[in-house]
Amino acid sequence: MKLGFFAGKKPRAQKALEELKSAYGAVTPEEADTIIVLGGDGAMLRALHAFADYQAPLFGMNLGTLGFLLNEHRKDGLEERLEKAKRFTIHPLMMEATDKDGKTHKELAFNEVSLLRETHNSAKIKVHVNDDVRIKELVCDGVMVSTAVGSTAYNSSAGGPILPLQSNIVAMTPISAFRPRRWPGALLHNKSKITFEILQSVERPVSATADSKEVRDVKSVSIVESKKISKTLLFDPENPLQERIFKEQFFS
Repeated sequence: MKLGFFAGKKPRAQKALEELKSAYGAVTPEEADTIIVLGGDGAMLRALHAFADYQAPLFGMNLGTLGFLLNEHRKDGLEERLEKAKRFTIHPLMMEATDKDGKTHKELAFNEVSLLRETHNSAKIKVHVNDDVRIKELVCDGVMVSTAVGSTAYNSSAGGPILPLQSNIVAMTPISAFRPRRWPGALLHNKSKITFEILQSVERPVSATADSKEVRDVKSVSIVESKKISKTLLFDPENPLQERIFKEQFFS
């Protein structure tokens, strides 16, 4: 089994990297059958972006805090764990944002695409779903669209729902919505095309961020799920990702 590695920069992750390379050997990620990710959820998210075009699945070992997308860190028995691991395939969102100069920016988001006001002025956003206007003017601090995997992160902190992994749904969640009052957001089929049109974009500038990639001063943002790109995550059978979702849903 040919293993590639990707590690966070913290000393604990770097130490684990050297130990595992010494124990199992290492090839470049391009040559790997499996890529081992060492660190926290941030490291896993960076690995998903770095290896978006690679076929090798990712097996994460948690050396961070929460480690929602990773497994327990253990040096011994790695090859046996990989042979028994359960597979889960995810697709990212594709964000296409047009800025004030008319330039188009395309970025992937495995967690969420978020729009945020850039100044003290509230954002005013027209919301389209599948080319139909659903909200003529959403007055808010921002709004996001989240994948099921990402629904436990920023989406949940903003009051959005945690989505079952195989629900074929994305969550649209407002951030401090002022109008319409108490609008809770929406659950949409993952085949939906979502477009945000920024109203008064000069007076009320808005940025758009796909995971960690930010585009400033956007005029419009379109979001679709990218079926052309898929990443497979591996999990120990005794700690599957689906069970972690249940624990988040029921606060256990």
